Amino acid sequence: MVLGGDEPTGSLVRPYAVTRGRTRPQLEIALEALVETTARGRSGQFLGGREQKVIVDLCGGRLQSLAEIAARMEVPLGVARVLVADMAADGLLAVHAPTGFDAEGADESVGTELLERVLSGLRRL
Repeated sequence: MVLGGDEPTGSLVRPYAVTRGRTRPQLEIALEALVETTARGRSGQFLGGREQKVIVDLCGGRLQSLAEIAARMEVPLGVARVLVADMAADGLLAVHAPTGFDAEGADESVGTELLERVLSGLRRL
């Protein structure tokens, strides 16, 4: 994960350290949910680590899916989900759930339903 400059940290920082040992997010977020930085997040007046700063910057210019955030940060999806959920709870990010998404579907393995939701979202773009 490259969080600032050219210093890679993905192999140095354990995922449990980034999430303070938590594996469950405060709210369920779909893989394809779109995330954007709020005005509060853009203000820069929050206490957060480098990971939070990177997420604010990633989502400040355009909407990013949870999957894109995880990929760009080079962290596991679960880590990105916990970080984004925490930041959304703090009002730093807005999460836009895909149409027809229910919280129970968030734990399903990748299957045709997920692919259909992604395809539907792409068509709406």
